[in-house]
Amino acid sequence: MLEVTGLHVAYGGIQAVRSITFHVREGETVALIGANGAGKTSTLKAIARVLDAVGGDVHFCGDKISRIAPHQVIRKGIALVPEGRGVFPRLSVRENLQMGAFVRHDAVDVEKDLKMVFEYFPRLRERESQLAGTLSGGEQQMLAIGRALMGRPKMLLLDEPSMGLAPIMVQKIFEVIRAVAATGMTTLLVEQNARLALQSSQRGYVLESGAIALNGDSAELLDDPKVRAAYLGE
Repeated sequence: MLEVTGLHVAYGGIQAVRSITFHVREGETVALIGANGAGKTSTLKAIARVLDAVGGDVHFCGDKISRIAPHQVIRKGIALVPEGRGVFPRLSVRENLQMGAFVRHDAVDVEKDLKMVFEYFPRLRERESQLAGTLSGGEQQMLAIGRALMGRPKMLLLDEPSMGLAPIMVQKIFEVIRAVAATGMTTLLVEQNARLALQSSQRGYVLESGAIALNGDSAELLDDPKVRAAYLGE
């Protein structure tokens, strides 16, 4: 579904991503892991076109998307849940979710999907009229994921969904991520918690200094001595 070839991202003279190549098959959850500054977030931003790549190509469902506008990427079916959540703080929970469906014109089904999101995240239903800026960090993460789902994407890009959250909230967030993946949603997951990322995916890529150092089945990477030493604290 997603084919990234020779992707190169730079900030001035700093090379954040160095000509990486990888793919994600339809229905897969694939993890990108690595240390801070390895290029994980830059990779997602370049795919979503909120960041210009210096070189390389990105194809989605056979179409080249590496030169189109960000809103066109959304219409193609890719939804980015950004690091830091990016909710609209002065809009209510319900209004934030409705913003996720702005590309749609099927009001009846939008209401159905609102109910679906509330089933995934009952806490959002309880806070439906509350301003998003007054939610806890975990609730805002729920809202960011719910908002992305409201667009009925073909693929989710998740950037550090566990960042800054209490362990019990991380568990809840990843329960929903796995439940959504079980419906057939294709997911590219960037996550600082390497163990959790690999436990929640079928395949993984390890980024080091903007380049892919290792890749393989997630179970194999969990058992790889290099991965265990560098990212699993063993």
